[in-house]
Amino acid sequence: MTDTTRIGNEVKIFSGRSSKYLAETIANAYGQPLGKVTVTPFMDGEFSPCFDESVRGCDVFIIQSTFAPTENLFELLLLIDAAKRASAHYITAVVPYFGFARSDRKDKPRVAIAAKLVANLLSAAGITRIMTMDLHAAQIQGFFDVPVDHLDPTTIFVPYIESLKLDNLLIAAPDMGGVHRARMYAKIFKVDMAICDKQRKRANEIDSMQVIGNVKGKDVVLVDDIVDTAGTMTKSAEMLMEQGANSVRAFCTHPVLSGPAYERIEASPLTEIIVCDTIPLKNPMPKIKVLQTGDLFSRAIQKVYSYESISPLFIKE
Repeated sequence: MTDTTRIGNEVKIFSGRSSKYLAETIANAYGQPLGKVTVTPFMDGEFSPCFDESVRGCDVFIIQSTFAPTENLFELLLLIDAAKRASAHYITAVVPYFGFARSDRKDKPRVAIAAKLVANLLSAAGITRIMTMDLHAAQIQGFFDVPVDHLDPTTIFVPYIESLKLDNLLIAAPDMGGVHRARMYAKIFKVDMAICDKQRKRANEIDSMQVIGNVKGKDVVLVDDIVDTAGTMTKSAEMLMEQGANSVRAFCTHPVLSGPAYERIEASPLTEIIVCDTIPLKNPMPKIKVLQTGDLFSRAIQKVYSYESISPLFIKE
């Protein structure tokens, strides 16, 4: 049964400290100022966030990506708890980058399923729903017992790819796990696809890789959800160029970019790497182009508030 009493409640948008740069863009696109939050630090490293305005009876949207350090996640949990205890009507966690998503199953004995634990923590804190973008695995939506709005980056990436006017476009997946994502883009552009099949020694370290598909003379676009150490992406670019590709670009939603990532990208044959602003760049550089997500999230918030479908925000295959 639809809760019609929700329509008409005041919308208030707040942000944690790590995503304030993005939250301000979202709030401006929505047409209202970002709500005021004060975070009081303590000498021992603890902190206490506080809303500086009433949220009683309001539809509250709290924006915070949960990239490292882990205190970003904990700050989001505290903000949710504060909103719940202040009698907010609805609480939506807007998590542009959902951290710990790569740990979504038991791939070996005696390991945690961190993505499920984070989902439980957010629910226990008091969220009514969650809005996120390009989860590492779509099935993570099933870890939640509240509605999940899973935004698709095609709305942002497809127009940019079209603007490149590549005559010999080919879509590629940097690993087997990215095949579904690559196939979606290949269907949108009605072009062929290739797969870079990798074998790992351990996390963040590639043992071997081979290219499946004909890339000779093609302008290849690699698509993935996360670029972390950039080992897979740059190795894929090298292999594709060795196989005769004309050029290689990478489109990755979330620029984690840890360790030697920036150095690898700079030294790689990648023409450019295009990312979203879900995580701020530590070291901006000419090869990395950042596309804005604020307008997409603001439109999604408006549709959630007015009980409209968010499907029109996606580009269909």
